[in-house]
Amino acid sequence: MSTPDGVRRAAPAPGRPTPDRPRHAARRGRAAALALAAGAVAVSMLAGTQTGAGAAVQGSLPADTRFWKDPASQVVKWVAANPSDSRTPVISQRIASQPQGVWFANYRPDTVTSDVRAITAAAAAAGQVPVLVVYEIPNRDCGGASAGGAPDLAAYDAWVTKFAAGLGSGRSVVVLEPDSIALTTCLSAQQQADRFASLSRAGAAVHAAAPNAKVYLDGGHSTWNSASEQANRLRSAGILSNADGFFTNVSNFNTTSGEVGYAKSVLSALGNPANLHAVIDTSRNGNGPAGSAWCDPTGRKIGNYPTAATGDAAIDAFLWVKPPGEADGCAGAAGTFVPDIAYQLAQNAADPSTPPTSQPPTSQPPTSQPPTSQPPTGSAACSVGYKANSWTGGFTAEVTVRNTGTATISGWTLKWSFGGDQKVTSAWNAKVSQSGTTVTAADLGYNGALAAGASTGFGFQATYGSANPAPTAFTLNGSACTVA
Repeated sequence: MSTPDGVRRAAPAPGRPTPDRPRHAARRGRAAALALAAGAVAVSMLAGTQTGAGAAVQGSLPADTRFWKDPASQVVKWVAANPSDSRTPVISQRIASQPQGVWFANYRPDTVTSDVRAITAAAAAAGQVPVLVVYEIPNRDCGGASAGGAPDLAAYDAWVTKFAAGLGSGRSVVVLEPDSIALTTCLSAQQQADRFASLSRAGAAVHAAAPNAKVYLDGGHSTWNSASEQANRLRSAGILSNADGFFTNVSNFNTTSGEVGYAKSVLSALGNPANLHAVIDTSRNGNGPAGSAWCDPTGRKIGNYPTAATGDAAIDAFLWVKPPGEADGCAGAAGTFVPDIAYQLAQNAADPSTPPTSQPPTSQPPTSQPPTSQPPTGSAACSVGYKANSWTGGFTAEVTVRNTGTATISGWTLKWSFGGDQKVTSAWNAKVSQSGTTVTAADLGYNGALAAGASTGFGFQATYGSANPAPTAFTLNGSACTVA
């Protein structure tokens, strides 16, 4: 599936690096089902283990490795700024408390060394190991939603050398260029060879400048390229000489057990070198994929908490490379923190303090729930704004509801009918259901009260067949709204 036109990554702000992720969760390559089957059985118990403590075997990262918790991450800032929000306790305990990857996605060669040094120095002072995500390869994301990167490979080589200079002598984990090896459909054979050679040089530059850094190359994920194909690409990118392994599942939803099985298949295809291992992004794979929905789908939850105690010698760590709660581009501008996403991911997960068990932990009830929605009361004066962003066969829509009356609306339900065969597949900031062509959207409690003149917004993702006409009539609590 191609990335929808018109949806773009948020531009990283000047100064400290800002996470800036591609949405490659939708890309589905050839499934390596037969190769995965044996490995998946062996590791099936890992899927629900939230802490992984008490491991009997270990990869190349010490089991007691403490990954760095960025005190200036978006989720930490949101928690600090919203102490009275009903979602804050759950988000704070289950997401903000955890270490997450720090992304370097802006091409700033003059400051990259100092930017990196600020992270590694802070981590060293805290006795922790930072996870730094390098995302600057030219023509990244094949010019899609996360297009950008260094001007050319020569500039990239120079930038990576400056990046490496900031790592220092302490331990660090470098996640080198998500998508760069698995996604090459836009490159000619020569361009692919040139990119892989540059990635190999990048790994060598990091090791030369920072001998205690671990470098992991792009391993794609279990439903993308086959294990043998990915191994061939990794070999061409210098994994046997200039890396410590590869990463899988970045910004994706595939289960931990499936990714472990896939990683072992890739390692086997590489000849099982003793020095190579894998790390897996478990930041939002606790419920597995959401069918074909890929852009901020609902019903997901966080997976294994970040740890190097994986219990598997082939797997160095479970990491949160994609920071939970940061949007893919549908529920909010890509890379921005959306509390609704974070709350959905966290509310059904076990607390990180829950003692580990050999079985998937029973879901814990949230320590704080959003206020229960009150039944909609009275008629309403309202206006509705509806803005769709379409691509072939699908679209996202942002809906703004405004109270144009003089009395507060306590709880709202918005209804409309589609004029075509549109089908809602996921939604955010509202509970959305569909019966035939009629769609009903209701508040989530915390956004149910609308004072006079106030507005709220929600969004959804949907499919369509031959046409996607915008709705022309809306009712709020039974009263007709004007269309803005």
